[in-house]
Amino acid sequence: MSTDDVTTTPTPQPAADEVLAPEAQLEALRDQVAQLESRLAERTEDLQRLQAEYINYKRRVDRDRDLARRAGKEQILTDLLPALDAIQLADQHGELDGPFKMLADQISAAAARHGLSSYGQVGDQFDPTLHEALMQLPMSGATKTCVSQVMQPGHRIHDKVLRPARVAVSEPDTQQPATESSTHGDEER
Repeated sequence: MSTDDVTTTPTPQPAADEVLAPEAQLEALRDQVAQLESRLAERTEDLQRLQAEYINYKRRVDRDRDLARRAGKEQILTDLLPALDAIQLADQHGELDGPFKMLADQISAAAARHGLSSYGQVGDQFDPTLHEALMQLPMSGATKTCVSQVMQPGHRIHDKVLRPARVAVSEPDTQQPATESSTHGDEER
């Protein structure tokens, strides 16, 4: 035998290595796939977390923008309340006519479009969260603590009170029999 034959002749040992090598390679590939899948799962979780953070950020920005817009409207309407009160008083006294009436109506309509509403009528049930009691005046036939006179109407924008109604209140009439007071109380509701 020549030396070339010895080096090129396969021996049983290399044949066993060749059988193990594909199994080892397969195992290495499986490990590599598992690592890649693990990294993919981590990146997917990161992406989902970032997406959730972005959605929360967008909601927060939209909410803050809406609150800032609402606060701006409230401030402007609060600043306009004295002018709106003057318009209402002039209208009650019949002093609005011609172009001033048209202008007053436009201002009132613009305030109403932005959610401003007035409240406070004689006979309304007194609510300390909506009314500011300035004095007490008797009112015949009163069955509950109610508004007997409105000095200045209250204003609110949607559900937020900008200024409480300034009113006089009356206590229930104690001279009236109990049966009548309960009957009148049910009718007014």
